[in-house]
Amino acid sequence: MSSFTLVAADTLPEADLHAATVAAFADYLVGPFQMTLEQFPSFIGRQGIDLAHSRVAVRDGAVAAFAFNCPRPEVGRWRLGVMGALPSARGTGAAQALLDDFIARASAEGLPWVELECFAENERALRLYRSRGFDVIQGLNGWKLPEGAPASAPARDARAVDRAQALAWLADADQRIDWLPFPNSERCMAAQVRPLTFWQCGSAQLVFSVVDGTPTQIHSLIDREPGLRDAEVLARVVAATHPDVFAPPIFRDDLGGDALRRAGFAPHMMSQVLMNRRL
Repeated sequence: MSSFTLVAADTLPEADLHAATVAAFADYLVGPFQMTLEQFPSFIGRQGIDLAHSRVAVRDGAVAAFAFNCPRPEVGRWRLGVMGALPSARGTGAAQALLDDFIARASAEGLPWVELECFAENERALRLYRSRGFDVIQGLNGWKLPEGAPASAPARDARAVDRAQALAWLADADQRIDWLPFPNSERCMAAQVRPLTFWQCGSAQLVFSVVDGTPTQIHSLIDREPGLRDAEVLARVVAATHPDVFAPPIFRDDLGGDALRRAGFAPHMMSQVLMNRRL
């Protein structure tokens, strides 16, 4: 086992953190990270990462592995936002040490829980998280409207709302809904660089973006009522108006995913799981 030292991420140059992130995910399950140094601050923002609360394993003066922390004071817990190890550092114990440090520091802060998301197909990562007491509590699925899917007529009670109103709605949902995935949350939406559109219908809200030359992307779909009827209305409207639409695997079925299914969307991409650990 090689020796390494854990240091706060904000003590290292941003260029080193960026290079380590790209290198660690060069063989990622869903493909290598395509991220420039100029895009790195946006990535950090969308993940809610606080570099001062994050730790890096340094070996021989270079980054070997990292655990980027997303503190969530709005819900009283920490989220392991991004964790990775360079290929040369795998098997050295660096990832285990970083995870143990993350749990220990959260516990020292008096927090009751920590959380993370992980691809369900990433068996190596799942084994590590389970070995440290993390349990799967929800599946997180992605969706795509199949080509040629029949379009429903837009519903009249889907209405556009402004950014401030939509973000306030999401902040309230974060307080009312247990274990709302961070990628659906107000803080993540506020950090998005893509131009966002916000629709509401009854108890539901949809956030999506349209960028020329790229598919329409759903970023958040949440219904605060269990029947998801209003979320289905929004899903049918966006399907009718943007037939190239997809949703990445960040959606709980019981908060919006089942509404997408009922609106004609099909499973898309590999699935993730939301995991937590009591401290």
